[in-house]
Amino acid sequence: MKHLLFTLILSLFVANSQAAVQPTGEYIQPDNLFPKVMFVTSLGDITVELDRMKAAITVNNFLSYVAAKRYEDTIFHRLEHNFVLQGGGYTTKMESIKAFPTIVNESGNGIKNDQYTISMARQYTPHSATSQFFFNLADNDSLNPGRNWGYTVFGNIVAGEDVLEKLEGIETDISPELGWPSFPTKKIVLIKVQILAE
Repeated sequence: MKHLLFTLILSLFVANSQAAVQPTGEYIQPDNLFPKVMFVTSLGDITVELDRMKAAITVNNFLSYVAAKRYEDTIFHRLEHNFVLQGGGYTTKMESIKAFPTIVNESGNGIKNDQYTISMARQYTPHSATSQFFFNLADNDSLNPGRNWGYTVFGNIVAGEDVLEKLEGIETDISPELGWPSFPTKKIVLIKVQILAE
């Protein structure tokens, strides 16, 4: 009897632990096809309208990270002028954020990587996106799908374009911690991402 009770308690503990780390984005404003979020950054606020109609998997994945507060106190670690601003991967202490499982690439949804859109970053393989995202700072046709997979666009900026314009004066260099080029010499911090009321 004691063994059965112990097994039951252990099963409940494991189930609760797994539930705590499972993505929950689909439960956030589930009937809202275009939820809005605000990126509160060290340069100012950026409001983004997400597109569940054309990128439901990607939007729900992104909202899962927001709900888990994994984007809080992270940095934008890649800035390529007239191309992209990338973040969602590293904390201000240069530690990798804890990622959920990879998601399916939805780059064929018809939305282009145009200026002031937000897209998922990924590895070379198409279905490898997890937490990292980027803002398109120009119309980036090379990131759209063609003969090969593209990069999934899942929303667009509806307020705060001026914040991205401030980036033009920030220089980049090789990161001493990561060894990557295109690293902003002035730290650009993502303080938090806030889900806005419907």
